[in-house]
Amino acid sequence: MTHVGERSDSAGGGQADKGGSGQTDKGPFNLKWNGRTNRGRRQRTVTYADAGVSIHAGEQAVERLKTQVHRTKRPEVLGDLGGFAGLFRLDTSKYRSPVLASSTDGVGTKLLIAQAMDIHDTVGIDLVAMVVDDIVACGAEPLFLLDYVACGEVQPDRVAEIGAGVALGCQTAGCALLGGETAEHPGAMAAHEYDLAATGVGVVEEDDILGRDRVEVGDAVIAMGSSGLHANGYSLVRHVLLGAGRLRLDSVIEDLGAQRTLGEELLTPTRIYTKDCLDLLREADVRALAHVTGGGIPGNLVRVLPGHVDAVVNRATWCPQPIFDVVQRRGRIDSAEMESTFNMGIGMLAIVAADDVDRTLAFLRGRKIDAWQVGEIVEGSGEVRMLGSYAGG
Repeated sequence: MTHVGERSDSAGGGQADKGGSGQTDKGPFNLKWNGRTNRGRRQRTVTYADAGVSIHAGEQAVERLKTQVHRTKRPEVLGDLGGFAGLFRLDTSKYRSPVLASSTDGVGTKLLIAQAMDIHDTVGIDLVAMVVDDIVACGAEPLFLLDYVACGEVQPDRVAEIGAGVALGCQTAGCALLGGETAEHPGAMAAHEYDLAATGVGVVEEDDILGRDRVEVGDAVIAMGSSGLHANGYSLVRHVLLGAGRLRLDSVIEDLGAQRTLGEELLTPTRIYTKDCLDLLREADVRALAHVTGGGIPGNLVRVLPGHVDAVVNRATWCPQPIFDVVQRRGRIDSAEMESTFNMGIGMLAIVAADDVDRTLAFLRGRKIDAWQVGEIVEGSGEVRMLGSYAGG
């Protein structure tokens, strides 16, 4: 990771010239003499640190991250941290017709929960998940990720915590953390504030790209359970629970379990499905994948449907986690708004050939993923139909 630069304010005084004339250097840090007092007086210049930007703190943060970043290294990565660009040697001999896939995303206002609780080692996982699971949705293997951290003040320990989460997420997804940027924005952000973003790049054989052109009538829709809210809808969550609901992050809500505070629930990291999906592609006839983020199940499943089919989703096949009910009841939010905002307990959807349903479910459950058939593909006009009521509702 690279960092902004800073001029030093501790340079020494001027040196005599090499010609032996006795005259001193006229540089900005030369000692000036006051004729009235005959004492040396240094004219100090304004530095980057005076403006609130510390290069030293940035360098400390990078140094503390090196071990975690090295754990994400793939054989294709060239060089080390600190260069102007990350280098990745793509082995094109492995592919007939390689296509690069890319995605950029952030974590959103879930970061405000992390900042309020002073817990920073999970939001990096959320960041990686939002990027790599978009990439795998087209059938691509994520190769590397570049992150960007903007903060009011670089606090090395905190930046290292954030970076450790990013590195762990990359390890989970099997991609390299190739580099990034940490920027200090004094005046634009408070000292404790920060924002995260990342861009990932992956590769897929052109013939293997997943999408709506592969989906057929009779295919099955398989759900993969989420770990909770993931990283979408937090502006609404904060409004109804912490604002109008007047709850505290350290509140223990009975519905969430006696040993779990609201803040701990809200910081549950987003599940990363990348490796599981890539391996599933080798085990079953997968037609399409839909990463369930903002827009919920209907808003994301519709993105992989051709115009001549509908996806029918049966709510009775699962029960969303308690946090969704807490948000809906406390906020008096109608069901349509909930389903268009939150994942409702499903983080990834796979459309597979009908003959491969049992194989798909056995494989995913063997990987400790809560998976079930949630619906099917029928003739239609490119819409998602949500039917029935949630189990236990």
